[in-house]
Amino acid sequence: MMAELLLEILSEEIPARMQARAADDLRRLVTEGLAANGLAFEAARAYVSPRRLSLVVEGLATATPDVSEERRGPRLGAAPQAMEGFLKSTGLTPGQLEKRDTGKGEFWFAVLARKGRPTAEVAREVIEAAMAEFPWPKSMRWGANTVRWVRPIQSILCLFDGAVVPVAFGPITAGNTTAGHRFLAPARFAVADFAEYFAGLENAKVMLDPTERRHAILRQAEAAAAAEGYALRADEGLLAEVTGLVEWPVVLAGSIDERFMAVPQEVLITSMRSHQKYFSLLKSDGSLAPRFLVVANMASADGGSEVIAGNQRVLRARLSDAAFFWDTDRKHTLQSRLPKLAERLFYAKLGSMADKVVRIQNLVAELPFLSLEQKAAALVAASLCKADLASEMVGEFPELQGTMGRYYALNDGLSHDVANAVAAHYAPQGPGDSCPTAPVSVAVSLADKVDSLVGFFGIDEKPTGSKDPFALRRAALGVIRLVVENGLRLPLVPLFDNAHAQFDGALARPAWETSRELLDFFADRLKVHLKEKGVRHDLINAVFALGNEDDLVRLLARVGALGAFLGSDDGANLLVAYRRAANIVRIEEKKDGHAQTGAVDPALLGQAEEKELAATLASVAADAKGALEGERFGEAMSALARLRRPVDAFFQSVTVNAEEPALRANRLKLLGGIGAAMGAVADFSQIEG
Repeated sequence: MMAELLLEILSEEIPARMQARAADDLRRLVTEGLAANGLAFEAARAYVSPRRLSLVVEGLATATPDVSEERRGPRLGAAPQAMEGFLKSTGLTPGQLEKRDTGKGEFWFAVLARKGRPTAEVAREVIEAAMAEFPWPKSMRWGANTVRWVRPIQSILCLFDGAVVPVAFGPITAGNTTAGHRFLAPARFAVADFAEYFAGLENAKVMLDPTERRHAILRQAEAAAAAEGYALRADEGLLAEVTGLVEWPVVLAGSIDERFMAVPQEVLITSMRSHQKYFSLLKSDGSLAPRFLVVANMASADGGSEVIAGNQRVLRARLSDAAFFWDTDRKHTLQSRLPKLAERLFYAKLGSMADKVVRIQNLVAELPFLSLEQKAAALVAASLCKADLASEMVGEFPELQGTMGRYYALNDGLSHDVANAVAAHYAPQGPGDSCPTAPVSVAVSLADKVDSLVGFFGIDEKPTGSKDPFALRRAALGVIRLVVENGLRLPLVPLFDNAHAQFDGALARPAWETSRELLDFFADRLKVHLKEKGVRHDLINAVFALGNEDDLVRLLARVGALGAFLGSDDGANLLVAYRRAANIVRIEEKKDGHAQTGAVDPALLGQAEEKELAATLASVAADAKGALEGERFGEAMSALARLRRPVDAFFQSVTVNAEEPALRANRLKLLGGIGAAMGAVADFSQIEG
């Protein structure tokens, strides 16, 4: 007979950021504990709301299975100490052992039978152990209790097959009751199973399923925005957070005082989002509307009028602060804030933020893709790109760095190119972030990221495993996107070396070592970047293996041509022939104990197929070399394709392992020539499949 296990841990509010992980951890710990005791189940689902962690496990047997185990002991006549140890480990007496002939002698055997245990008893042990070791990022003790939980626990509900499982944790012992919404339905009520529990919470104004709450919030918010004549500003992060703050979501619309609408909309949106968890509304032109949405945790008889009025009062105070920062900051130029950067540490071994600004300027000055006019603007933007860090607004809202710098630059009368570069130099900050395209913005963004990469690699603070505290993987991906998406012919190694020189000997590791490691690091990042676009990583390996390739645009052109070539019949068949030739050469050279190197002797080419292959190899090598030098990679692949027919004919008609040693060596050199010709285009040994 199959039964159901239901668990709810009701507590004070669980931080929204911890909820999803907590639900996963509860399901994992309990189900793993049940499985370790031999209990299979049909399904397990975990739910989380601001005040409760819930788990239902379906299809459990009412008891663990009986287990029988045999253990072989000492041989008959073994030392008494061996017999004593065996008896002690099994808990049996000599009379309970069996004597058996195994064909290799007579041995003592113990047959251990363990009766199954009630599932409720096992579940209690498993749940108590799971709660004791629960991996909260932060937890607390409350009152005089010694146990820890994320917040004080109010009650535990635990039922198996309708009966209470007396799980105990600190001062709390499980029962069969729970409570509904803190304000709308706080009375406790009893339940017998999950269906009754879920329906009872719904009646008590609690949406248990976070997916259902999320959909309800989004549905109400979109409807409220449409009723106001505006559109909801998409914000997945805020939606996820608010879903973890309410058990019974009710979306209400409020107004922003008109006097605040002169403050930059990014400031208003950030203030409402970070401080109040409000959703913003947008006009048809994409600008901020003077309305906001708040997700209340309860329904009220007055339709939410008092809730809206209270939130509007709080918002006025918040936005008054933001408006004050905005007005105060504009009284000072960005240039006047630069001395403050000397007081702000970038990193202990890498100097101050003022030092970083100087390095960024020096790097920008050496970038080859800027015109004189663009370089002048980029140098101004580089000098001011970090100045807004010393402003009141960015001090309050660090996420607005760069954005506020743009506003303040325009306020200072600087050009849009300069102002936009100040704002965009942090971009792109992730795969979904837009990449700067204006040359001035690209230059400052590149210089900032390369400075950080070279600096941290130069002091051996590289990412390790999943840890990347300085976001260097993101910086490398940003450089890759800036170069590739803008088609910049910018060799990386000279750029890295130049950045290294800007530290004026402060880096412990030499420039050549730093550049080499960074190039390997970029290769890994490029593989990740291209994998998302469907490009095979082995093609990138085949090109990187040639060495000395630090021009990303050229590298990707070569990878693209290589992929197209291998996708053709000629390419696929030639790859097979290349591997066959490489294997023969490797095996025979191993037998000989030395490599068969040197030029092919034309006088020893007796068969027509040998002569044709030798002639084609010479022609292909010359044509491929010229095409590669001209960066005509498709043409280089086409030259390789000419090898297919003569290579096939050679393998069909020519015996490599001829009896004459000189003839055999010459034919091995000819096969080696196939690898040499193809190896100039890519390292085909790296190609998989």
